[in-house]
Amino acid sequence: MLRFWLIVTVISAQFPLFSQNVSNPNPVSSQNLDRPKLVVGLMIDQMRWDFFYRYYDRYKQGGFKRILREGFTCENALIPYAQTVTAAGHASVYTGSVPTINGIMGNEWYDRSRGDYVYCVDDANVKTIGGGENAEPMSPRNLFTTTIGDELRLATNFRSKVVGVAIKDRGSILPAGHSGDAYWYDSRTGNFVTSTYYKDKLPSWVTGFNNRKLTDSLYNLDWNTLYPIETYVQSDKDNVAYEGRFMHEESPTFPHKLTSLVGVNFGSISSTPYGNTLTLSFAKAALLSESLGKDAIPDMLAVSLSSPDYTGHQFGPNSIEIEDMYLRLDAELEAFFNFLDAEVGKGQWLFFLTADHAVAHTPGFLKKNKIPAGTLATNVKVISDRVMEKFRVPNIIEASANYHLYLNNRTIDSAKADKAAIEKFIIDELLKDTAVSMAFPSRDIMTAAIPNEMKQKFLNGMNQKLGGDIILILKPGYFFGARTGTTHGSWYPYDSHIPMAFMGWGIKPGKTGRTTYMTDIAPTIATLLHIQQPSGSIGQPVFEITNQQ
Repeated sequence: MLRFWLIVTVISAQFPLFSQNVSNPNPVSSQNLDRPKLVVGLMIDQMRWDFFYRYYDRYKQGGFKRILREGFTCENALIPYAQTVTAAGHASVYTGSVPTINGIMGNEWYDRSRGDYVYCVDDANVKTIGGGENAEPMSPRNLFTTTIGDELRLATNFRSKVVGVAIKDRGSILPAGHSGDAYWYDSRTGNFVTSTYYKDKLPSWVTGFNNRKLTDSLYNLDWNTLYPIETYVQSDKDNVAYEGRFMHEESPTFPHKLTSLVGVNFGSISSTPYGNTLTLSFAKAALLSESLGKDAIPDMLAVSLSSPDYTGHQFGPNSIEIEDMYLRLDAELEAFFNFLDAEVGKGQWLFFLTADHAVAHTPGFLKKNKIPAGTLATNVKVISDRVMEKFRVPNIIEASANYHLYLNNRTIDSAKADKAAIEKFIIDELLKDTAVSMAFPSRDIMTAAIPNEMKQKFLNGMNQKLGGDIILILKPGYFFGARTGTTHGSWYPYDSHIPMAFMGWGIKPGKTGRTTYMTDIAPTIATLLHIQQPSGSIGQPVFEITNQQ
């Protein structure tokens, strides 16, 4: 026994760790890690990078200009994959990953094993809580990887709270990750809802918010321009043939009368600036009711503003409606930042802003100004009819999504046809369309005669299990779409060059012009929080934003 204590004494003298009092669970320090109280992620659906500057002269000091003044901006932030759509963008920002890894190939994709299209957050195993009887059930189960919110929860033994808020279900569910809470807007009832994946019933504060019927109150304001309409010199005319209109209106012009929608239409709010007001009001209620940012354990609030996307699709990015949307959003952001300063504490919250994608100019607007543009004329039925005539194979195209064509292997096998010959024929037919730039079998992507940057983006966007047989690429300025409004989804800069800015806790003012990617946001936040990166992350921390390098 004496020999044992002598050994222990010697070890303790050489290695002090062995002599610490085991009754003290944290002998090194009782001081907490230096972390922000709250991380706020804001994604503006369909925001082009140049919207930071297009309306700069009309922005107030406390909104976008505060971000540019106090924050750090990445001026050349890009989307690193091809199909620039909402679900893929939200998933990639919060996972630091790309569709080939996180599985979110688009808003929807075709799953051959199921023989059906899959909506990105569809989940038949859950039920919607708080919505109408026919509300579709949603969850994050289609997301293969963790998010930055999941990693924050894991790092704090699930003491951190993570809440996702948006009008669009995919805009709240994918950022909230697998372990957070998500709330989205049900256009049938005008309520914010969730699903049984998250909870058994709506929290009382959500029910209380829904009972306010804020949508009806906002409709009663109607929508006129914030300033005299003749001052909107950064926009096209108010009434042009390529703008879409609200169904209750005769023309797409100001003022937009909304009072007739009170109590009967809850969906049109999404295509007005009041959708942002509604979303940010709910985000504030979530922060207060869930006590986010109120202690030393960091929380996360993921907000996605869906209305710029709805309005952009309807009116186009050169419309007065979009200019007015951003002028009003600027004021909303100023109020939101002031709210965060008051409730969490100035300098205590870490903020980032980005977009899930940008947007193309409306083809009608471009053509009017002698810039090449248009839409794809060839459709699936035309191709199928031509294949049937030549190869006697019916219904050759089983599905199409995210620039992929899925061929019907069952009918090809039944006809004992040559699949490679059919692929070549379809590609030749597609190339006859003036909107098509190139098409090739997806298996040949590594050897396709396309620039390496483009090749990498299509590789990043293609999940092997979920991809199709033929990849179709349109010319710049051309897209699949209708005669009015616009869309997005291409790898070209007008769809893939997005804003990316950080502000608040630990951030030094500045900017960088080097190429960065939306996938860099999650590892940057992880580094600042001293936590692990999401499980599929391929991004790199933007170390320039802080002195803590």
